[in-house]
Amino acid sequence: QVQLVESGGGLVQAGGSLRLSCAASGLTFRNFGVGWFRQAPGKERELVAAISLNGVTTAYGDYVKGRFTISKDNAANTLYLQMNSLTPEDTAVYYCAATARNSVSVGAYDYWGQGTQVTVSS
Repeated sequence: QVQLVESGGGLVQAGGSLRLSCAASGLTFRNFGVGWFRQAPGKERELVAAISLNGVTTAYGDYVKGRFTISKDNAANTLYLQMNSLTPEDTAVYYCAATARNSVSVGAYDYWGQGTQVTVSS
């Protein structure tokens, strides 16, 4: 059974940083494309950052603007998202996901975590 478990969310002031982690069991991140997505109340789920299946492409949402970094530790089977210079607009539930397809679109992801709440206060 596949499980993706996010951690590291919380409340932070504007300008602060958070590091999200996603631990996987039942699948090996080395063999999957992986990504972080977020969903704010009343909005659609959107791409934050992703690493393609072949590892060649790293994609970020336009609003990230160099503030976030996605990384993957294959030995630990863990995905990370370092978030710096956070703003209240970054407030959302953040999800990690994995896909067996070489795509970074939301619909391509087969496995999802339960999400972790990130709240940025002004």
